[in-house]
Amino acid sequence: MSLGDQTANDPPRPGGGPGDRPRTLLAMDRRTFDLQFTPTVLARLRESAELGEPLRIDSFDQPGARERLAGCEVLLTSWGCPPITDEVLARAPRLRAVLHAAGSVRGHVPPALLDRGIRVTTAASANAIPVAEYTLAMILACGKRVPFLARDARAFRSQWSYASARGPLSNRGRTVCLVGWSRVGRLLGRLLEPFDLDVLVVDPYADGDEVAAFGARLTTAREAYPRADVLSLHAPLLPATRRMIDAAALALLPDGATLINTARGGLVDTAALERECRSGRLYAVLDVTEPEPLPDDSVLYDCENVVITPHIAGSLDSETERMAVAALDELDRYRTGRPAEHPITPDTYGVTA
Repeated sequence: MSLGDQTANDPPRPGGGPGDRPRTLLAMDRRTFDLQFTPTVLARLRESAELGEPLRIDSFDQPGARERLAGCEVLLTSWGCPPITDEVLARAPRLRAVLHAAGSVRGHVPPALLDRGIRVTTAASANAIPVAEYTLAMILACGKRVPFLARDARAFRSQWSYASARGPLSNRGRTVCLVGWSRVGRLLGRLLEPFDLDVLVVDPYADGDEVAAFGARLTTAREAYPRADVLSLHAPLLPATRRMIDAAALALLPDGATLINTARGGLVDTAALERECRSGRLYAVLDVTEPEPLPDDSVLYDCENVVITPHIAGSLDSETERMAVAALDELDRYRTGRPAEHPITPDTYGVTA
């Protein structure tokens, strides 16, 4: 079954017909609601759903929550949604869909909810857009060593001889290895197509023909890592992927390679990366770390070959509205009897971020 298919056990809507507005409750914290549900988005929501008071909750035990849950057909969730426990489900006998206006659903959707046939969707594809954009910018900037030369300029100032110390300054013919053919990985693969880069993909679950359609090539870590000028991580954090970029993996990278991590900090063995970066052998661009944030005494802060950003690659500020719109698109598909575009299923729950 493709990720675009409706799950076979999707139950019928409890009353009403296609096009009717389902009773909908928003579950998220106040800051998220204010950020994502702008007047324009809220106006569209009112056209698609029957709302009530309270419109939004951040606790299933707050005043009015029990009454709203009793008649709720759709939960529209985002950051700050509390866990949907068995007790919560018992209070929501009409619940048929949980539509998430953010990425990962693991924090609030238990696997048991999927087993009941409740439709669950994610806006992770919308969140992938700024992550892929950030990563593309970093790949191209690192080819010219821009972040590192900009730091050097503060020390060397008018003595431009420092530029040659960073090695070749070019993006032509570079090899970029994407670890994880995820939503972000696939989008980044498309963004990299116009550039004169050799793009390799390492993912045991990816389809080689699909990867080739993006102008990339599916291969193994042992083949790709020694060739990678840039190693960019886009895998989910699972027990099998935790610290997959360990000392042995880092040792395979050529001198001067750049590790870019916009996925999860736990994919990387931080101590091993500290050793490689402190020696000056590898460069790193880290938007996520383990722990996050790094402690004040981490040696990575003082490495001139390391760029650290405070988890900004994903959707922030106006970008978060895109995810709310994606959730409303799913709401329209649900109320008109169409398959979900981005469902979470029992098969995909365990391998998504």
